[in-house]
Order: sequence, then C-alpha cells, then structure tokens
Amino acid sequence: MNGPEVITLGCRLNAAESEAMRLLAGHQDDLVIVNSCAVTNEAVRQTRQAIRKAKRRRPDARIMVTGCAAQIDPDAFAAMPEVARVFGNLEKFSPASFLADRPDVQVSDIMAVRKTAPHLVTGFSERSRAFVEVQNGCDHRCTFCIIPYGRGNSRSVPAGLVVDKVKALVAEGFREIVLTGVDVTSYGPDLPGAPNLGQLVERILHHVPDLPRLRLSSLDSVEVDERLEEIITSEPRFMPHLHMSFQAGDDMILKRMKRRHSRAQAIATIARLKAKRPEIAIGADLIAGFPTEDEDMAARSLALIDECDIVMGHIFPFSPKKGTPAARMPQVRPEIVRERARRLREATACRRAAWLQSLIGTGQSVLVEREDGTGHGESFAPVRVPGGTVGEIVEARVTHCVDGVLLAVMP
Repeated sequence: MNGPEVITLGCRLNAAESEAMRLLAGHQDDLVIVNSCAVTNEAVRQTRQAIRKAKRRRPDARIMVTGCAAQIDPDAFAAMPEVARVFGNLEKFSPASFLADRPDVQVSDIMAVRKTAPHLVTGFSERSRAFVEVQNGCDHRCTFCIIPYGRGNSRSVPAGLVVDKVKALVAEGFREIVLTGVDVTSYGPDLPGAPNLGQLVERILHHVPDLPRLRLSSLDSVEVDERLEEIITSEPRFMPHLHMSFQAGDDMILKRMKRRHSRAQAIATIARLKAKRPEIAIGADLIAGFPTEDEDMAARSLALIDECDIVMGHIFPFSPKKGTPAARMPQVRPEIVRERARRLREATACRRAAWLQSLIGTGQSVLVEREDGTGHGESFAPVRVPGGTVGEIVEARVTHCVDGVLLAVMP
C-alpha cells in the first residue's frame, strides 16, 4: 500500500473529507481511518460493522475513527477493542491527529467551530469529478436530524477560496465539479456582504471559463431563489440534475419535521424549473414512516414522486435517533415503516426505468469515469460508452438500456 486505507460512510462531504485525510495522514501503511456517518441508526451500525471487518482483514493495523458518529458518541467507539483512536470532525483536519502519540479520544466542541478548511477538503471520483466543500454545518433543527450535533452550526467558505480551488482542479484535468456541504443552499450569510449560493455559482462560472460541468449536491427547495433558478435553467455548464431535500410530501408531517417548505412549494419549484428546462432530472430524499404518519399522509409522500417526476430517490425508513425530538414522538410500527419504504422505492424505481427508456435514441454528453467506459450524462443518467477514455467528455448516441445503465456508441 501507499498510505492509509480510508473507509468512508455517508455523504459526499464525507467522501471529500476522506480524500483530505488520506493526504494529511501521509505514508502510514499500517493505518485504517474510518470516516463515520450518524444520519441513521443503520449508518452507525454499518460504521461499527466496517470497523470490525477492517480489523479482521488487517489485524495488525491501527484503526482510527472520526466523522459524525464519532463526534456525537465518541465513547461508544473508544470502547470497541478494535479502535486505537477516536477524533472529531474538527480534529480530522489536523495532521497531528494521525500520529501514534495522541490521546485515545480527542473530540472538541463542534458548536464552537466558526471556520471551514477549504484548502484541504476536496474529494475525487475516478480522477474525473471532484467534490469541493463550500459550506459545513447546519443552523436548522429538523426534528429527525442529529447531524448539526456532528457538524456544528453553518459556516461558509469565502468565494475567492472556492474559485481558486476550482481553478486548480480544472488545471489538473478535472472536467466536473460538485459543490458540496451539509446545507449548501444556506451558503453565505456568515460571510462579509452575505453572498448567496447563486452568487457563488455565478462567480465560479465567470472566473473559471474552462470548467465544462458544474453540479450542486442536495438542495433545500425553499432557498432556490430567482438568481439560482435562472442559473439552473439557463446556464449550459450547470448540469440539468438536482437532488432535493424533500423528506416528505404531507404538510402536517413536514411541520412535525420542522421543515421550512410546504408540499405545494416543493411541487411549484420543480414545475417552474422543468417548465424552463424540461431535461432536468430530479432526485430527492424521502423518509418513510415518520412518527404519527398515517396512510393518507404516506400516500401524499408517495404521490410526490409522480408530481415532482422524481427519478432518483434516496429512501430512508425512519429510525429514531437518540437526542432528537422525533425520537420522543409516537412511533409508527417497524413493519409498517418497512412497507411504506418499499412502496416509495418501487415507485421511484418505476419512474427511473421509464426515464431511462425515454433516453434511448438520444444524444448524450458523457463524462467517462471508469475504464469500462461508464460515466454519467448531463442529467446524471448512467451511461456506458465502449472506447471512452477516463476523464474525457464524449458525445454518444444511446442505443439501449441494460440493468439500469444506458449503452451508447460514439459516432
């Protein structure tokens, strides 16, 4: 090996931070870093499972655990016999954290953090797509979410630093940049002049004219203002693909979640965007079986898939997180939660299959990400182009679809 092994669980921001830690830790071949996730109980379980598997596979390795689950409950991971060290989401950006003579547990108060580490946080996907952190933390307190206690309050990276990072990545040959964070649409109010996300995107596109493709990670529909909407619908270098943080399609459940949008606002936002740019593909997070959800409420979330044309669904069966208000609400029986999650998954799978079929015969601009020619089109449809070179954008025509992947040929 050449350096530490990093095991990443959870979100794109974690993926970006894992790449930063890999560089910070240097040439420590005996080190395994587990970058944990706390978004659900299942994510925490998977983190513990990954630690045990890593130790069985590499019994002589030193295993260090960081990330949101470690930040929130460090003692639980420190008690695992496989774990050598636990450190928090602030300490993961210090080279000293990866040294052997550090304390066994080092987790500081994440709520006291006021800055990000933009010069460090960049993740890569097969040397073709790069993820750049522009924001971290969250000021909102959705009743189901523990993540603010793992990430702290919202803080933004100054636009100039973001632009410099994007310029450097494009110079290295990256063809696509994804701006990522915990709550990306809350970007800016903590910075001088209080810029917003739309202004940041404008600045990147203006100052980095050689960047072919730009995407955003998960968006909150209530914060898609006119400026950002205009960019999404009219800028050809902004890819026609959005992932929305909807969570539910029923107004009462949204209120009990303490979400800031209504069902009607979500539907209206997508309708406006797709009216101006019909090829936009919509992904969304949806939670099944939130406390107090009845069948009518669940049906409205199910109907949202068709009403917002959701072709990429991230479906989460609700599981109560200790320390959140939702954990104290009347719970839906687990078997009902599982059944509602199944229905949501089936509905999104059906919508996705129809979407992919509709792309047969179309021309696609594909960023090739793997040696077998697989990559993604502009709308994030998975496309395989035999003969495509990793890191290049190729034009190809879709001929058919096999196992959820479009097959295409170059002229």
